[in-house]
Amino acid sequence: MAATFATSSTIIGLGTSSLASPSRASVGKRSSCLTSGFVKSSVAVRNPLSQAGASGGKFTCFERNWLRTDFNVIGFGLIGWLAPSSIPAIDGKSLTGLFFESIGAELSHFPTPPALTSQFWLWLVTWHLGLFIVLTFGQIGFKGRTEDYF
Repeated sequence: MAATFATSSTIIGLGTSSLASPSRASVGKRSSCLTSGFVKSSVAVRNPLSQAGASGGKFTCFERNWLRTDFNVIGFGLIGWLAPSSIPAIDGKSLTGLFFESIGAELSHFPTPPALTSQFWLWLVTWHLGLFIVLTFGQIGFKGRTEDYF
C-alpha cells in the first residue's frame, strides 16, 4: 500500500481544481498542471499606463528634477527673513533676538530639555514658520520669473 502512495502522480490539495478519482490517477503517466492563486500566471500583464518610448517605458507624473533647487533662493530667502525678523517689534526686542536668547537660556541647563511651558517653543515655531513661508514664496517667485510665468 505504501508503494501505491509513493508512485501516484496525482496531487490532491491546494493546487488542483477538483479531486481526481483513483481510476483516473492510475491510467498512464500524466503530468499534473498545478494552478494556484499564489503562483503567477504565465500570461504577461500589460500596464495600461506605460507609454512606449516615454521615460524608458515608465509612466511619470513629474519631471525628474521637479524641485529645481537653486542656492540663490536659499540665500536670498534667508536674508529676506533675517531682515524683517530682526526688527525690534516685540517689546523692543526682535523675533530673532528673542529666539537666540531663548536658545542661550535653554543651553544654560543643557542636560535637561526645555519645559513645555518654555517660551523657547513659541519662538522656535514662529521663527521657523516665517522662514519656511519666505523660502516657499521665494522659490515660487524666483522660478516663476525665470520660467516666464509672470
